[in-house]
Amino acid sequence: MNKLKSCCVYVLLFFFLTAPLLFTQTMDKNVKAGFDSIQPMNPYNYCKTMASERFDGRLTGHEGYTAAAKWAAEYFKQWGLSGYLQSFPNPYVIIDKAEMTLIIDGKAEPLKPQDDFLPTLFSDSGSNKSSLVFTGWGIHAPELGYDDYEGVDVKGKFVLCFRGTPDPENKALQDHDQHRHRMKVAKEKGSLGLIYIYEEVQSNPNGDWIQGFTPGTVSYKTADKILKEKDFTAEKLRSELTSTKKPKSFPLNAEIDFRVEARPFPDGTGYNVVGIIEGSDPQLKKECIVFGGHFDHNGRHMGLLFPGANDNASGSAVVMEIAHAFSIIGKKPKRSLVFVLFGSEEQGLKGSYYFAEHIPPQFTRVDSMFNFDMNGEGDKTVAVISKEPPVFEKTMKEADEFVHTLQDIHYIRGIGVRSSDYAPFYLKGASCISFFSNGPHLHYHKTGDTIYRINPDIMADIAKLAYLTAYTWANR
Repeated sequence: MNKLKSCCVYVLLFFFLTAPLLFTQTMDKNVKAGFDSIQPMNPYNYCKTMASERFDGRLTGHEGYTAAAKWAAEYFKQWGLSGYLQSFPNPYVIIDKAEMTLIIDGKAEPLKPQDDFLPTLFSDSGSNKSSLVFTGWGIHAPELGYDDYEGVDVKGKFVLCFRGTPDPENKALQDHDQHRHRMKVAKEKGSLGLIYIYEEVQSNPNGDWIQGFTPGTVSYKTADKILKEKDFTAEKLRSELTSTKKPKSFPLNAEIDFRVEARPFPDGTGYNVVGIIEGSDPQLKKECIVFGGHFDHNGRHMGLLFPGANDNASGSAVVMEIAHAFSIIGKKPKRSLVFVLFGSEEQGLKGSYYFAEHIPPQFTRVDSMFNFDMNGEGDKTVAVISKEPPVFEKTMKEADEFVHTLQDIHYIRGIGVRSSDYAPFYLKGASCISFFSNGPHLHYHKTGDTIYRINPDIMADIAKLAYLTAYTWANR
């Protein structure tokens, strides 16, 4: 009996001590209305439609992307957001057909598209048969004391190289890791095309069409066959380059016969889909919080559809779900909210850079940017966030007490060649968070990135976390 009384006392004491905390963790009706409206099947269904055959893989500039942009803009309109389609120049290329044959010691082996090789999705048309020259990372930077082209002649041949740099900590080499820069150098050196070695072949539209130049990618498996004459595997060779941080380039006897049929569209037009909810404070509404996710993917080429369900129909769907949640609440936050589905991220963050330079004229500045990229695979959330001000991260962590989805937090330490659409806003001084699901992100830039890989619940969790974080942050 005494034990029972003691237990009751402890229970009552716990209740009274924690009652204030429990009270502070309740939501007012205004916030709760938007929070409760976020349901897993809403973003899932948006994602499903975006990744369907209907929109042809959403390659920016292509009519499939434009149709998708108009579809999303109609939702913003239905929800009462003021908005528009923001156009920007965006050349693009469609690859109609590509064949690659590997020739070793006179024996020809046709390679299979997507498994063994792919052309880059900015290749010109061409038909060339020639040997290859391995050029390490494909970097020509003699002014920095590094040159993969020294001592080798690539004129009239294909360049074979890895993506990356010999020293990731060397910021001076970052620009040399840009696809456009690497391709330009190879062309100027007289190469027929630059062939990347990737562990698994991926589609890639991030580059410029260069007349008479046919770049592509091959898998480790294919590269191993090419490099066998030098007693190297792709993995061993990359490891040596990484450890020595020195050039290692050499000609190869193996040949490839590479044929591409492509259609360039130099006058293509891309669109950002913009929706605006005006803030409630007469002065603070001139500042805005941008919610963005890239709406584009890699299109349809060679009869292959690249649906981009996870990358990034999922993030775009989360942006739409948050927009709807804010649209239904009565009392709007003090600062204005701008929802943007960016075009041409896959072609080099073109849409987000354009928007950052052309924000709606009623706003004096972008206060902060919430980015959503690859939100569909996994069961937890990873946030990459500005380290300053510390209260920004604190606001997000407090919001997560209602959602319990955060797994990892990383800090933005700079902008590199692999940054997402938060990059232009971060460079302009905005506080940024980029939300990702924890994966694994399988079938990246492949035809297998379909709706069947998507988890509706993680998209809803990310939307809830961002909604609560933004509501508090916009009202500070």
